[in-house]
Amino acid sequence: MEINEYLLKIIRIAKTAEEINFFPASAKLSQTEFRLLREVLMEQEKGKEIISSELARRLGITRSAVSQIVTKMEKNGIVKRVDSPVDKKIAYVHLTDDTRAVFEAQCEQANATMEKITAAYGEEKLRKLLKQFDEFMETFKKVCE
Repeated sequence: MEINEYLLKIIRIAKTAEEINFFPASAKLSQTEFRLLREVLMEQEKGKEIISSELARRLGITRSAVSQIVTKMEKNGIVKRVDSPVDKKIAYVHLTDDTRAVFEAQCEQANATMEKITAAYGEEKLRKLLKQFDEFMETFKKVCE
């Protein structure tokens, strides 16, 4: 295989991986909403808060996109914006009281999907694939730094 073919195949793999959706059509949260909640929960578990610009950075989307998502989620009672007591220009994104249950239910759905994939593909093959991917990423980082 020529170098250009390797490059094109790796780009295609990366794009395809981004499109993987572990949630059924009946899921209450989109994949991006789910990831956003996960980031908020991770900060809460550390006893910290998170703002939209940091969410945008972590999710790899614009602040405007995060603002639109948060506004939609706020209307649906999933999150709320809480003004900073120190800086009125800053608003933290918090979960509402019932959100953790929605998040955990969707986690269970995603885990069930992953269990089916693991059973169909094979656990050993999946372990090898993930190990090879980690090795590839380590090599990529070393070469591209």
